[in-house]
Amino acid sequence: MIPFLDLKKINEPYETAFREKLKEVLENGWYILGKELQTFEKAFAEYCQTKYCIGVGNGFDALVLIFKAYIELGKLKKGDEVIVPANTYIASILAILQADLVPVLVEPKLETYNINPDLIQQKITSKTKAILAVHLYGQLAEMDKINSIAEKYNLVVVEDCAQAHGAKGNFKFQSRNLGVNSKFQLEERIKSKTYNLKSAIAYSFYPGKNLGCLGDGGAITTNDEELAKVLYSLRNYGSEKKYYNDYIGVNSRLDELQAAFLNLKLPSLNADNEKRRTIAKRYLTAIKNDKIILPFWDLSHNHVFHLFVIRTENRDDLQDYLARNTIQTVIHYPVPPHKQKAFGEWNNLSFPITEKIHNEVLSLPMSPVLTETEVDFIIEILNKY
Repeated sequence: MIPFLDLKKINEPYETAFREKLKEVLENGWYILGKELQTFEKAFAEYCQTKYCIGVGNGFDALVLIFKAYIELGKLKKGDEVIVPANTYIASILAILQADLVPVLVEPKLETYNINPDLIQQKITSKTKAILAVHLYGQLAEMDKINSIAEKYNLVVVEDCAQAHGAKGNFKFQSRNLGVNSKFQLEERIKSKTYNLKSAIAYSFYPGKNLGCLGDGGAITTNDEELAKVLYSLRNYGSEKKYYNDYIGVNSRLDELQAAFLNLKLPSLNADNEKRRTIAKRYLTAIKNDKIILPFWDLSHNHVFHLFVIRTENRDDLQDYLARNTIQTVIHYPVPPHKQKAFGEWNNLSFPITEKIHNEVLSLPMSPVLTETEVDFIIEILNKY
């Protein structure tokens, strides 16, 4: 069987270093908010070309804390509406609800699977105060258009980058999204990793991500000094100074061991992403089957292919066929958020593009350890379907 994702094989090159680092952390005797976290926060901030990185417990907490920080700063208030893609993993929506905000769903583009900026303005009301952009599957959302809308309506922009570590794009950044002391010129068209000039970006380091630890982990990056200061406190019970609490915070800290593992893996992220793109190019050029719709790739952006997602009208049949031919696949995601039992009040809503996507998508094996022989075999079997 060709596994969809072989985490053991992905982490094997680091195994000796992991064991040495574990020994070092144990001998150091400091397990929370120590030097390993400080090292990672500095390194990941530099990698993302941002001033601040705040390590947190997981990607979900990263989103929730961003919203709560904006509430503390008075830029949002409970009950405000947040525009969010209808086609996303449910965590994006749950984070909005967890912060006592109201999600407003917007359809994606069928080609990119990301939110359709042309439909956002239709959903804006007097209660709309933020947009949550999700860079699904490693493909960047259309941030120029999203930021222009945010500028026009004075909205906060938050980005869910749980699946797009290291992605790059050419964007004309809006001045409202710059940190207070940003060294970058306003309106300058630059190329940077994952929108380094945005207000706040949430990352997940779940083991299966392009940059994954050996458990749960997450981070927030920003150039906004005021926002970062609140976030550092919120993740640690709302405390900047021990036993003195300025906010009603939570316990969500990236622990020393996971930070240490991430420090070892971060230097390989660009090379791993390039391997993913190489595999994606093979899939895109060699899969030739009228029954299979291949993903769109905006070549002006550096898609990192966290997932390689195809579509077909007979997904279950194709998945069974691939399994019989020793190829494991996964569906991301079988049920759209508005059809989930948890959101019973939304079950009668109609988002036909989102529903079509969720009924047809199938994720092929994609990882930096997938071999050329395996890729060739997957292509051959797909072309015979």
